[in-house]
Amino acid sequence: MSLPDASPEPAASRSARDYKRKLKPVWCPGCGDFGVVNALYKTMTELQLDPDKTAIISGIGCSSRLPGYVNAYGFNAVHGRALPIASGVKMSNPEITTIVAGGDGDGLAIGMGHFPHAARRNLDITYIMMDNRIYGLTKGQFSPTSEPELVSKTSTLGNVEKPVDPVLMALSTGVTFVARTVATNLKHMTKVFREAIEHKGFSFIQVLSPCVTFRGKEQYKEYQDDGIIYLEDTDHNCESFHQAQALAMSGIRQLVGVIYHVHQESFMQRYWKVRRALKGGKEMMIREMVDDFLP
Repeated sequence: MSLPDASPEPAASRSARDYKRKLKPVWCPGCGDFGVVNALYKTMTELQLDPDKTAIISGIGCSSRLPGYVNAYGFNAVHGRALPIASGVKMSNPEITTIVAGGDGDGLAIGMGHFPHAARRNLDITYIMMDNRIYGLTKGQFSPTSEPELVSKTSTLGNVEKPVDPVLMALSTGVTFVARTVATNLKHMTKVFREAIEHKGFSFIQVLSPCVTFRGKEQYKEYQDDGIIYLEDTDHNCESFHQAQALAMSGIRQLVGVIYHVHQESFMQRYWKVRRALKGGKEMMIREMVDDFLP
């Protein structure tokens, strides 16, 4: 677990430098995750997030190293368990801006069972999933999002499994903010991250993040601007579930932008309504709320 550094700058004038730790990233040169962490620095600067009131939770994997590079509360959970840890953080102190960072392997294999429950509760958490369609940290096995016939260390004759579509799964589990962005476009990532963090409810972002080591230059080229379709340039209505579902079912990964965005009561709003009713309309303090979950 990492604690935020003491900020030398006044709260109203934090720069991107104030959100960077001295620890240097150890990702491979050209990894898309460099773009993600830089977009997060920029987003935090735009929102002027307080490091003492921000928590970044991750699981295990290349992308899950991210909390160590950001000046905020950071926690590396065990493999696939980032969402339940983040849920506990948000429940214990709703004032904490809670961000989850992970990859397709961590989030959609061992961690997949936690996804629908976090989504249906609509806790105010932002989940950034860096998807490179490979297990990078454990040296190049196919992942839940790897395409059929991919040749890897665990599929030397070609992957025979059907891939999971993170966006389609998010829509089917009730996520109220679903977006896709690409690690090669810092400006677009920052815009999407900001909208997701400002959204009051569970937000999910699939980041197309190339793995130059195990997927090679071809995957990087796939994510260049000439192959990307920005939803902002189309007539897509992100408030329409049917349009969002049709877009996801099209299978076109290069469609990026906000896919679905609706406003619904968050878990904490519904929970407080129940608690106020039980207490005869009395406002409940955070301490009282935490006590409800203690033995």
